[in-house]
Amino acid sequence: MTATLSILFVACWSSGFIGAKLGAGSAEVPTLLMWRFLPLAVVLVPIVGLSARRRNTMPTPRALGRQVVIGMLSQSGYLLSVYWAVDLGVNTGTTALIDGIQPLVAAALLGPVLGVAVPRMQWVGLVIGLGGVAMVTAADAGAGASAPWWAYAIPFLGMVSLVASTFVQQRAPTSVPPLQALAIHCSTSAIVFTTLAFASGAAAPPSVNTFWIALLWLIVLSTFGGYGLYWLLLRRIGITSVNTLMFLIAPVTAVWGALMFGESFTPFTALGLAVGILAVIVVTRVDNRPKKQDEGTDSCPARASITSR
Repeated sequence: MTATLSILFVACWSSGFIGAKLGAGSAEVPTLLMWRFLPLAVVLVPIVGLSARRRNTMPTPRALGRQVVIGMLSQSGYLLSVYWAVDLGVNTGTTALIDGIQPLVAAALLGPVLGVAVPRMQWVGLVIGLGGVAMVTAADAGAGASAPWWAYAIPFLGMVSLVASTFVQQRAPTSVPPLQALAIHCSTSAIVFTTLAFASGAAAPPSVNTFWIALLWLIVLSTFGGYGLYWLLLRRIGITSVNTLMFLIAPVTAVWGALMFGESFTPFTALGLAVGILAVIVVTRVDNRPKKQDEGTDSCPARASITSR
């Protein structure tokens, strides 16, 4: 059962990058993101709000404000960078791989800030992971991709946004229930992207079927499938194992994008993805050392903040 759930999780999480590509040709980025999160906010806020009142678990104004900031960083800022990069022509696999090294960057850079000891091999893993990203990016750019050279920097901005959200999350004195946090994050994104869509004059949804298929794809597979399975697996197998699964997303996305959209997938791309997986193995061996810590919590700085793709 756990193996099946793990496969579904990787597929659903990867589907977010594919859905971004699917919707890129049918609407502007703010339009697609506005209509992705507006229905989610309308559905989630009343349900979660009513449940919180009944259980007397409403967040304090300070906790609410912190979750808004986390949502803007881990969801709004991150997804805007992903969709923008894909819309400009960056391959979905390349974008997924750059996102995939976020746990390595967070563990290496935020560990000292948060007072967590960072083993030397985690730094080694980060360097190897960055090497894999460089190889895949070079293969993507050299295969005649339509994206301008500067577009490859955009996913890195999203990764920085994720790292910043991890820092804010780890500094929080109290935790917020996952569904409650999801409702706050989706509402924040709905406000951000609705504002952007109206400001750019692109709020009206297009009438083409591709747009609505992409929206259904993103809401069902990426948000509910990816995010829901993440929390389910976190309780079943722990954060270290889930983080390991996250690194399978880049190769799955790269193959999926090549098959579905004809994106480039060269031997050099495969080599770069293999190097990225090697980085995971290096870091995972460090994380799997015996320790007296509950792996079902978000105490690991490598992936404390999770966004719905």
